Amino acid sequence: MTNHTRIRPFNTKVTYPEQNLDNDLCQAVVAGGVVYLRGQIGQDLETRESVGIGDVEAQAEKAMANIAMLLEEAGSSLDDIVKVVVYLIDPRYREPVYRVMGRWLKGVFPVSTGIVVSALARPEWLVEIDATAVLSDPAATVRAAGEEL
Repeated sequence: MTNHTRIRPFNTKVTYPEQNLDNDLCQAVVAGGVVYLRGQIGQDLETRESVGIGDVEAQAEKAMANIAMLLEEAGSSLDDIVKVVVYLIDPRYREPVYRVMGRWLKGVFPVSTGIVVSALARPEWLVEIDATAVLSDPAATVRAAGEEL
């Protein structure tokens, strides 16, 4: 019996068809009462279409919406976030991105790390936000996987 649940599994062959990759990954893993999220970007998780091309605020908004949706699927919420890591391709994006995050995380007080990188996985992506949270109710059922923890 596994003691973790994988949410929204995918293979990189589908996600990055332009690259020669074949990795099995997922959007979130719940293990030991903790929800670990894959870094979220301005991409619709259903269609895999990029959102807000050229607009860092729109990309941050979509990333935060994805985080909220994934946490809910995992049995958690934005209120349960304990850490965020923000990857920016330009330090000038810090203020607009952190303003967007601030609206979503008002009153949450997670720890935060910001990193400027030369690029993300696709050239149109300007920001990636990685979040870690705890389960709202450790005995909760993970709805997306249909498994009890």
